[in-house]
Amino acid sequence: MQEYVVNRPDKGAMEQALRENQGNAAGTVLRLAWQAGLLRDEIQHLTWEQVDFLDGAIVLPDRKVPIERELADWLQALRDGRERSQETVVLSDRDRKPLTPQSISRLARAALDKQGQTEVRLIDLRHDFVLRQLEEHDWQYVSRITGVEAAGLNVHFAEHLEEKKISTRIHREKSAQIDEFALWKLLRAEETSPAGVALWLTWQAGLRLEEIVALTWDQVQGDRLCLERGEIPLTGGAKKVLEDLAQQEGREGRVLTAPRSRQPYDRTRLSKLVRAALIRAGLDDLTLRDLRVDCAVRSGGEGEILSQARRQGWTTRNEVASLLDVSRTTAYNRLKQLVGRGRLTQVGARYYLPESVVPPERQEAAVLEYLEREGFAYRQDVARVLGIDVSQCRPLLQRMMAEGRILQQRQRYILNSEYTARKEADIPAAPAGEEREKQEG
Repeated sequence: MQEYVVNRPDKGAMEQALRENQGNAAGTVLRLAWQAGLLRDEIQHLTWEQVDFLDGAIVLPDRKVPIERELADWLQALRDGRERSQETVVLSDRDRKPLTPQSISRLARAALDKQGQTEVRLIDLRHDFVLRQLEEHDWQYVSRITGVEAAGLNVHFAEHLEEKKISTRIHREKSAQIDEFALWKLLRAEETSPAGVALWLTWQAGLRLEEIVALTWDQVQGDRLCLERGEIPLTGGAKKVLEDLAQQEGREGRVLTAPRSRQPYDRTRLSKLVRAALIRAGLDDLTLRDLRVDCAVRSGGEGEILSQARRQGWTTRNEVASLLDVSRTTAYNRLKQLVGRGRLTQVGARYYLPESVVPPERQEAAVLEYLEREGFAYRQDVARVLGIDVSQCRPLLQRMMAEGRILQQRQRYILNSEYTARKEADIPAAPAGEEREKQEG
């Protein structure tokens, strides 16, 4: 296998080459490769319709590449100097006709050689664009705008970066928020592609990746799948995509096979195809696991969880695990999905219906409003105002006392008048212990 070599161009030499090729074909080729990361075939076939001057981007079949204002202005000037009937961006300087791939390479070679960049190839200009993006942005963004899969970024480009490794892990502080509109749009675009089928079966049937690669047509029985773990119902959309695939490929052997070799996909290859499709669609932080969890929430227990919360007033992870006969981890993920979708509100270890409880970020304000109106409150009053259990009030009240917002008189809680006065006068509050000493004195 030929070694993957990256020859980075000299920035000064490239800027000089662009200055010397202001409005000709060579300058257009160099700019599109170095400043937008386009491949030779993409440069050859680029049309003005694909240049979105309003959003500042080049729209390709598999991705959308943001472009800097300098390049956008240069392209706008190039277009303004052309006849509007000429739709192809890169034209011959002599006869104003589209260039062949070989002519594009020759123009780039001559312009680079003139600047002493004899080792730099046209593809190296794209490679340099990828590396510059990796130096400034995360891998999901770079993969989305360049079309290079995460594994390819790591294998071919990591050694040229200071940190020597491109992390492909997704870090987030809360549950994934699924943009269903974007996901449906992706599914329609992918149709019966391997990535499309995998996404359908994950999101609409809850299948794991290993179950998808092993799935055979014998297991597809009408509106359900017969798996070792039981029968899995198919939604109308998932059923239709399998029917369309069967008409194209036949109903023998594995459901998903490679187009040329007809061999079944392995788990790693299919995972990469799905990952690339999600990134192209702008769903960078979405994983197949997120889609499985969402399927489980929608089809496997959402009604039961909400009914229990409504009947009891709240629910917990352990209760959901027992109710649905799932692990505590699975129960936690389902509850987090419901919280993320606004179906439940979490307060401590308990989950409430949103309409029955004050959300955590509003609790302090609600307590202060009540104390200002009523003068004092017992812990039971606070629980009633917030819609939570009496035992859950203790951490909140202790925090508010530590901050000097309220004071405790035996079993009652009152506003700290000195804190309120300082707040109104914008004077820093004294330590909570000092405030209590003054009140007791």
